[in-house]
Amino acid sequence: MKIKRLAHIGVAVGSVDEAAKVYTSMLPLELTSTEPVGELVTGFIPVGETNIELVQSTTDDGVIAKYVAKKGEGVHHLAFEVDDIVAAIAELKAKGVPLTSDEPRPGAHGAKVVFLHPKATHGVLIELCQYPQDH
Repeated sequence: MKIKRLAHIGVAVGSVDEAAKVYTSMLPLELTSTEPVGELVTGFIPVGETNIELVQSTTDDGVIAKYVAKKGEGVHHLAFEVDDIVAAIAELKAKGVPLTSDEPRPGAHGAKVVFLHPKATHGVLIELCQYPQDH
C-alpha cells in the first residue's frame, strides 16, 4: 500500500456553516466546497495539500449526530489518500487489521473510502481514501 498524503482531518460538527466560521472568520482560510454524502454534509477547507473536513449529520440519529451527542464536537478521524483502495483493503485484511467494512464505500469528491476500526488503532479512527484520477 502506498500512502500519498494526509488527505484530510475530519471534524465532527453540529453545523458545517457555524463551524466553518472558526476557519473563515478567525483564520484566513476559505470553505471551498460542501457536499452531501449519504446522511452527512461535508465541508472542505484546504490547508496546503491537506483539508479540514467538517462533517455534519443531517438527521438526529445519524452517526455523526450520535458522536457529537456523546463526545462533543471535535476531531473525528484522520484520512490518508492511497493509490489503490482495493489493494489496501486486501493488505490490511491479510494483516488481520479490523475494518469497519469489507468493501470501499462512496465518500466525498467521488472518493472510495474504508475505515480502520479504532479499537485496533489506539482509539484513532483512520480513513483510507482513493480519489478519482481527475481529482
